[in-house]
Amino acid sequence: MHEFTQFLPGILLAYSAFLLGIASPGPNVLAVMGTSMSLGRSCGIALALGVAAGSFTWAVLAAVGLSALLANFAAALIVIKILGGLYLLWLAYKSLRCAARRYEVRPEALAGNDRGLLGFAIRGYTVQMTNPKAALAWIAITSLGLQEGAPLWVAFVIVAGTTLLSIVIHVLYAVGFSTAAMVRIYGRARRAIQATLGVFFAFAGFKLLLSRV
Repeated sequence: MHEFTQFLPGILLAYSAFLLGIASPGPNVLAVMGTSMSLGRSCGIALALGVAAGSFTWAVLAAVGLSALLANFAAALIVIKILGGLYLLWLAYKSLRCAARRYEVRPEALAGNDRGLLGFAIRGYTVQMTNPKAALAWIAITSLGLQEGAPLWVAFVIVAGTTLLSIVIHVLYAVGFSTAAMVRIYGRARRAIQATLGVFFAFAGFKLLLSRV
């Protein structure tokens, strides 16, 4: 029980970083919204599941890679935390800058409405896997939950939890944003979401940079 409580704060911090990150209207989120609005919920859900599968793949790669690296080179955690902290601070800067700007959220469907549900799922997976920023984001998220001596189950819990969150939230986007009214509501809340995201990423970034290995 003591071991679980020891690693629980880091795990919850990783969950929070992922949860707030997915709340930001990035390209994948906007694609799910736009596809659901233009082509229907089924296509939006298929695309959302593909994006979630991509998130799962990145989570596994980051968790396994970092766990293997730390098992052989414990000192590498210092470098990982510095790089992860700096990346989170960069995300905080971008989020706060977006919160200060006024612009309209414009969801756009992916081209090709005849690709079928499987085609949309594959496209969602491809879009997520070919996003180079996703790799950096997952390294930063995973490094929040890992520390020297962390057992393998910590990485598993991070992967399982973020995967579940990814599936649920992306599908909710597809279902909820099948109407233009929801997009307008989301657009009004965008600046508050970005500001919250910026503050949290700044907190997480400084926590990584100042944490003891």
